[in-house]
Amino acid sequence: MSDYPTFSEEAVQHAIQAAKDHYDSGALKSRASNVASDDGHLALLAECISVSVKNGKACLNLPLGIGSVCIPVPIKYDGQVVQACLHICTTFGFPTGVRVTISVAGVTIVSKSFGKC
Repeated sequence: MSDYPTFSEEAVQHAIQAAKDHYDSGALKSRASNVASDDGHLALLAECISVSVKNGKACLNLPLGIGSVCIPVPIKYDGQVVQACLHICTTFGFPTGVRVTISVAGVTIVSKSFGKC
């Protein structure tokens, strides 16, 4: 893996476990009236980290076997440190992909999904 910022494996596992816990059989039975409207898709925030923007890109390592990626960022943010947040996307508690949001001063400037989100 390259030398890009990486999200915590522990944070990723906590998000996955929260999704699994939400969809365990006991929880589904207790929410029987809501099950028909639940399509099973759930995205949970794992963690936010600081990332430097270089040459119009924010590069980082992603979990779940996705690997290193560079996400385009509007050039006016070149040289700045931005916040990259990782959401784990799941279907009925099983991880299917990730969504990364890049924010400056609390405003999302880029959102990119990998896998199924």
